Amino acid sequence: MKKSVIYIAIFLLLIGFSACEDFLQNNPQGELTQEVFPSTAADAQLAVNAVYATLRNWHFHSGGFPILDFMSDDSHKGSNPNDQASTLNPYDDFTFTATQDGLDRWWSALYEGIKRANVVIEKVPLIDLSVPLKNRYIGEARFLRALYYFDLVRAWGGVPIVTTTNPPLKLERSSLDQVYALIIEDLEYAIINLPLRSTYGMEDEGRASKGAAQTLRAKAALYQHDFQTAEEQILDVVRSDEYDLESSFANANSLTGEHGVESVFEIGAIGIEGGGGAGNQYANTQGVRGTPNKGWGFNCPSENLRHSFENNDPRLDYTIIDLNEVIDGITILGDGTTPDVVTDENGQIIQRECYNQKVWIPGANTISQWGHNRRLIRYAEVLLIAAEALNENNKSADGVYYINLVRERAREGSEDILPDIETTDKNELRDLILEERRSELALEGHRFWDLVRTGSAAQVLGPLGFVEGKNELLPIPQTEIDISQGIITQNPNY
Repeated sequence: MKKSVIYIAIFLLLIGFSACEDFLQNNPQGELTQEVFPSTAADAQLAVNAVYATLRNWHFHSGGFPILDFMSDDSHKGSNPNDQASTLNPYDDFTFTATQDGLDRWWSALYEGIKRANVVIEKVPLIDLSVPLKNRYIGEARFLRALYYFDLVRAWGGVPIVTTTNPPLKLERSSLDQVYALIIEDLEYAIINLPLRSTYGMEDEGRASKGAAQTLRAKAALYQHDFQTAEEQILDVVRSDEYDLESSFANANSLTGEHGVESVFEIGAIGIEGGGGAGNQYANTQGVRGTPNKGWGFNCPSENLRHSFENNDPRLDYTIIDLNEVIDGITILGDGTTPDVVTDENGQIIQRECYNQKVWIPGANTISQWGHNRRLIRYAEVLLIAAEALNENNKSADGVYYINLVRERAREGSEDILPDIETTDKNELRDLILEERRSELALEGHRFWDLVRTGSAAQVLGPLGFVEGKNELLPIPQTEIDISQGIITQNPNY
């Protein structure tokens, strides 16, 4: 937000691709100033595409590394023990500071996305377009701006609000309530003006829909403990019949399930390393290290996560890749410089070399990993939000129905595992929903925030170094405080 000129990443054609290809497969290639862009109907679409491009910025993913998983009980840094040790180990044990590498990149990437969204919101109304299309473009930008601010407010609390292409040079932090008010305002506009997913054509696959906006609105309500709004919004998504669970959990994050029935909102990408923005390095960062060489090997699933799954839950095998496992005909041998197992003084395994299977893409090299579509919102989460909201609204019997839909899919037809939950005790069901979210959404970046928002973080993460009253939020990057000359203040206890 420190530059007066806003640069727009324009999606031009990839070599060999025609203009009718998926908008998510167009390659950013040029830069134009805000004085001349956007001004035409074609510019308007390019400007909207640029807001989506932020999602494929490596830094959008919590600064490039899955630190939210490291900070939970789901995983460790992973990779070679010495690789990025000083950068990433502090997230494992909560010793990070305001100068920790990565926080500034994440902050900047989110504000870059907000800046691009503001271009659309401010400039597109002036372009000669049909009213429905104009409103849809603005709705897409406002959905994405809400998405970026939702990450900011969860990670840092009250942050500076920027809603113009020419903000003041110095901005103070807004309050938590003010940031959420903007998120809600943006999402309510998006809900009214975005179409249902089924009305989009193939060329618009992956664009934000009404269902995505309603789900994000429900999620924001959960964080504010506004369970009535969460229930209303999420049940509308369920009743829309726009989404369903994949028949197999294995496909929920796989190549097979891309833009499938379970996908409410995902980040489209193609397997091009770098690719000028068409590829996504998120899965490459976590891909198997060594043999096969699929990536850097970060985000090693923890023993705690492994043992948290119920007996014979198939999701365990679909979540964790172990050494000597064979996937798509490829034997996982791993990295020779990473210990196969690490034990304590009693010989108990405390960590082993293993990987996140949810980012696996068929192929034996790193390039394929750049084509992984990260699912930001899955229909399974929609059902679990419904279960949680109903339970908190004293409708536990209704909430049980939705959690059991998730469990039914997970057991894949077997009647001997994952029995239906029967309790309607509100407190018991609250805990079971939290654990079901862990099993279903493991290593997808949800667990840390789930523990914080439910007040469980101190109890669960305390033994890992979490400090109550401090680590619920990340420290504001020191560079931002310095640039603001102290106008932006630090979070407590950092």
